[in-house]
Amino acid sequence: MPEYLTPGVYVEETSFRSRSIEGVPTSTAGMAGATEYGPVAHPANNVAMATGPVLVTSPTEYERFFGGLTIDFAPCRLALAARSFFANGGRRLYVQRVFVPTADGAGAGPDGDLARLDIPAGANPPRLQWCARWPGTAGARVRVAVRFRRSKNVQVGTSLRTVLPGAAVETAALDAQGRAPSIPDEQAPTALRIVKLQDGALGYDDGSGGFVAPAAGQAAFHITLDVEVRLGDRVDVYNGLELGSEHRRYIREVLQDVDPADDACLVWLTLPTPAVGQPPAPEPTPIQMLTALLAAGPDGAYLVGGSEGGAMSPAALEGEKAGTDTLDPATGLNALGEIDDIAIVAMPDTTNFDDLDNAITAVDALLGHCEQDRYRIAIIDPPQDSSISEVRAFRSRFDSKYGALYYPWLRIVDPTQSFDPELPAQLLDVPPSGAVAGIYARSDIERGVHKAPANEVVRGITQFVTNVTYDRQSVLNPEGINALRFFEGRANRVWGARTISSDPEWKYVNVRRLFIYLEHSIDKATQWAVFEPNNERLWGSVRQSIEDFLISVWQTGALMGTRPEEAFFVRCDRTTMTQNDLDNGRMICLIGVAPTYPAEFVIFRIGQWTADSRRS
Repeated sequence: MPEYLTPGVYVEETSFRSRSIEGVPTSTAGMAGATEYGPVAHPANNVAMATGPVLVTSPTEYERFFGGLTIDFAPCRLALAARSFFANGGRRLYVQRVFVPTADGAGAGPDGDLARLDIPAGANPPRLQWCARWPGTAGARVRVAVRFRRSKNVQVGTSLRTVLPGAAVETAALDAQGRAPSIPDEQAPTALRIVKLQDGALGYDDGSGGFVAPAAGQAAFHITLDVEVRLGDRVDVYNGLELGSEHRRYIREVLQDVDPADDACLVWLTLPTPAVGQPPAPEPTPIQMLTALLAAGPDGAYLVGGSEGGAMSPAALEGEKAGTDTLDPATGLNALGEIDDIAIVAMPDTTNFDDLDNAITAVDALLGHCEQDRYRIAIIDPPQDSSISEVRAFRSRFDSKYGALYYPWLRIVDPTQSFDPELPAQLLDVPPSGAVAGIYARSDIERGVHKAPANEVVRGITQFVTNVTYDRQSVLNPEGINALRFFEGRANRVWGARTISSDPEWKYVNVRRLFIYLEHSIDKATQWAVFEPNNERLWGSVRQSIEDFLISVWQTGALMGTRPEEAFFVRCDRTTMTQNDLDNGRMICLIGVAPTYPAEFVIFRIGQWTADSRRS
């Protein structure tokens, strides 16, 4: 409590209201799997290329970080799922790339997983190297072109006025009239000086750490570099890069491996790793660096090498938890576990396994991930080309209140094929999890998490691979297999909202997700109560906060009852705690809520009625 030692007036702030509970987001999704390229945790040149899941908010942003819709000309199911997610109303998606390094290790030379381009720089072996920032065969399609730019704003005389320390300048003698010489734009510099600041004055670095003042009768041209990186239709341009390491736009600083200026950049400039037992080569001089970078010509050159790594496995999709060492990041699904906002998880790469046991193992990992985290739900894809009997057998292998299975697959116009008006559209079958995750997000945004994500239109498809009829769904629905059906005049719709749980209390997806929302919101918003005095004042404050939150939830229609008393109760007093609980520092709050269940079967009973003339 405050101290009052000196006589006077004390003005203090206090609060007369309960602490509010803010609902957590429920429409953010997470996916893990193989992509064409993009951020992945792997070692390269003894540097940890570690990164967590990347948040993307549009298909364009996804393509910038993770590439296109194919991997080695085969459909990339994660990319197609992300595309379906956004097409069906999703807005926020975390993507974690899964990559299995080859035996020689990512980045172990031209034969490793990283594509590279060696640049001769006045020494043997090469002393500069363009390196793909991420592994994959897409790196061999990256072309890097470097061009130099000679400034028109010439420094004349004995002072440098418009350049910063670390800038590279080309010096030349003034003519008889004291004017700067005219140098053709295409003529590359043959000598460079790096600007240095000493005692408040700008001069030149003499190459050995000394300082040289500008000489009278000389002109100085500022030399900068423009780097153009191409991959297919993507063009990244980095202008105004410098050759001096002291400058904030130093080329090796802007295009570095760990923390570049552009998080989605495709390449980085490095010095090759020396052979075992060999000392590292000395840093190239600025003129050596410039000459080497310009050697490929104005059109540049392609990187060489790169690979898609080893074979994908269920263990790789599940990944590893982060180690105690900062160089040992989490991978796969375990990396998604570090993002608190994710509420929906899908892994369409479970359908890539030809062996059914591997697919089941991968789905088990997905369900285990959601059960361990508790605050997210998994959307499960059935194996491709599954019949009704096969999908029922597949479903029978799982029992979880944190997962939902949707059947059948979706058929879309193949976005990887070029359009030809003289030929019929080429079609492609894709797993349903991406579209369903988008529908979850869309339903949450438009109606709320308590609304069952069913009777919703599936956008961006031509048809379902299998026609699920009324009689077929009568077999699937009781077993917790949510059907995707076509209705004449009502388009393609999600026609089921059940989990794969055998517990009738958690039969419906919306009930499970509503409780996830309530539990997660209360968990995050009541952390302030830890280590508070465990007495009636704390109990009353917690009770009031939760009651206020549940009233707002009830008002949205998420809970049953015409009055709050019928919709929920909150107890936190001597009836919920024993003296033993109090002695051991436990505060126990008992909360009961009456969720609304979906009207899965709408029944109208109609019968004949004989009019009674005696009644008005």
